[in-house]
Amino acid sequence: MKKAFELWEYEEIENEFNLTSVENLSLLTEWLNVSIKLSVTEKQTIVDLRNKLRKKADAWNEDELKFFFISPLINLVNYNSDKYSAFTQRPLSAKIKDVEVSGRVEFMLAKGKQNPREPFFFLHEYKQERKRDNDPLGQLLISMLAAQENNTLKHPLYGCYVTGRFWFFVVLEGDKYATSLAYDATQDDIFQIVASLQEIKNYIEKFLI
Repeated sequence: MKKAFELWEYEEIENEFNLTSVENLSLLTEWLNVSIKLSVTEKQTIVDLRNKLRKKADAWNEDELKFFFISPLINLVNYNSDKYSAFTQRPLSAKIKDVEVSGRVEFMLAKGKQNPREPFFFLHEYKQERKRDNDPLGQLLISMLAAQENNTLKHPLYGCYVTGRFWFFVVLEGDKYATSLAYDATQDDIFQIVASLQEIKNYIEKFLI
C-alpha cells in the first residue's frame, strides 16, 4: 500500500502502526517546562508578533500565517548551526510495515547542509482550525514515523503543528506519543512557545551531535 502524508489521520496511524497515545510522557513535560532569558529587543519583537497575530489570525491563509508570523518567530529563535540545518518543503519517504508513506515536510531540523539526514524536529502549519481540510496531527505523526524508520539513531522525535493562533507540541518516543494542550500565541503562551522552540537546539546537541 502507498499513501501520501496528507491523507493520514491520527487514529488510522495508531491502528496501522500500533502507535499508542499517552497522556503523560516525561520528555514532553520537560520540554514544555523550560524557560529562557530574553533581551528587551527580543521581548518587544515577540510582543509585536503577538499583537499582529491577534489582529490577523482569523484572516490569514496558510501562506500568510507562515510568512508574517511563523517565519519571523523561527528567525528569532535562530536555528543557524554548522552541525545541523533547517529545511523546508523537503521530500521524505519510508516503508513502514509494508506501507509506503511519502510527502513533503513543511519544516524540519536535521543533520546535513544540502540534504536532511537524521531529522529531529518537525513543524507543520495550517490555516485556522475552522478552515482545516486535513488532520494536522496525523500529518505530523506520519512524517515523524517516517523519520523514525529511516534514522540511524533511535532518539525521540519532537514536533509541533500550528492551527491559526494555536500551537500543539508532540513527542514521539518508540511506539508512544504525547500531545500537549493548545498554546495560544495571541496570549502570554507565546513566550513558552519561544522557550520550547529554543530548547530544541539543546536537545539536538544532546541526541544528534
